[in-house]
Amino acid sequence: MKLINREKYIQFLRNHREKRVIKIVSGVRRCGKSTLFYLFQQELLQEGVNENQIIAINFEDLEYRDLTDYIRLYEYIKSKIIPNQQMYIFLDEVQHVQGFERVVDSFYIKDNVDIYITGSNAYFMSSEIATLLAGRYVQLDMLPLSFKEFVEAHKETTNLSLNGLYRLFVAQSGFPGTLEYAGHDEMLHTYLEGIVNSVVLKDVMTRLKGSDILILESIIRYIAANVGSLLTPKKIADSLTSMGRKVDSRTVERYIAALRDALLIYEASRFDVRGKELLRLYSKFYLVDPGLRRFFVPNTGRDTGHILENVVYLELLRRGYTVHVGILKNGEIDFVAQKHGLFEYYQVSQSVLDPTTLDRELTPLFEVKDYHPKFLLTLDEINSNASYEGIQQKNVIEWLLE
Repeated sequence: MKLINREKYIQFLRNHREKRVIKIVSGVRRCGKSTLFYLFQQELLQEGVNENQIIAINFEDLEYRDLTDYIRLYEYIKSKIIPNQQMYIFLDEVQHVQGFERVVDSFYIKDNVDIYITGSNAYFMSSEIATLLAGRYVQLDMLPLSFKEFVEAHKETTNLSLNGLYRLFVAQSGFPGTLEYAGHDEMLHTYLEGIVNSVVLKDVMTRLKGSDILILESIIRYIAANVGSLLTPKKIADSLTSMGRKVDSRTVERYIAALRDALLIYEASRFDVRGKELLRLYSKFYLVDPGLRRFFVPNTGRDTGHILENVVYLELLRRGYTVHVGILKNGEIDFVAQKHGLFEYYQVSQSVLDPTTLDRELTPLFEVKDYHPKFLLTLDEINSNASYEGIQQKNVIEWLLE
């Protein structure tokens, strides 16, 4: 399998190497966390670190099945520590160890110990654990391949145009393992099914003990079919009930929380653009990878606009923004992206060549009277970036490659 050097993520580990903080990498299963650790360990070895200075444990490997008790894990690591040597500890999928935070905290206070951990869900950094480790960790949120990384992975093996690669990206998905199945739809579907089943059964259903997996699957498919639409638990519950899947809004809310914690879906809350405050009711949901939408909702040929919106949402997260849905008195802005106290506004549309569509997309941005940057992202091919009273129109593929 081809290993992809995720430079942004590797650089995060480099920046914090041997700093007195615990390095936490979280991300959905199969997004590349284990490969990231492997590549970083190879880099350490190339720089002169000895193999016996690296303690690497993947808790999904049966070789370490006896170390899921935190006391045994502590004793095992302790036995590998070399006195007066710089040690590097890598604990992969550490959420399988109940009480792992005690082990991490114990080695954190020792000299010459550099700790790196990964987890496939947000639940393993629950409030209690985060409180115990408060001020002692830095966290990297890892996603499947970006479009830019996807293009880089294909540059030596395809003659497709950038537009063709984009279509392949949203059809195939950005999970690194799917690169092995390009052009083999049946095997690709099986691979994605394995990822989904792993997340649902290992992360979601383990937490939702005694829950109905058929109801859970119905909720996932409903959210996938309505990516980019404003939803509430009650709206989802009413829709499923009308389709013969009787469920109440509290159950839906609980299942959505578990899907978020499994990092399978992300929630964009509504944001009052004028009042600069979050609103409680209604949110939009996006899948962790646009290719999963095709898996959950096979007939997506006519809904490329919402898929594009999903791609842009994830890219904004990769670039370090907190992302909300902008609400105005008479309209809505697809994304309000916030970072370091600054805002950027984004409208996303497949095409605005039709004047009516262009007017519809620009009108909400015209209503925003502040001086923060405003963007209109489309798949339209334009000779240069167009501007409408300060609103910049960009080709989204070029934007994704910036």
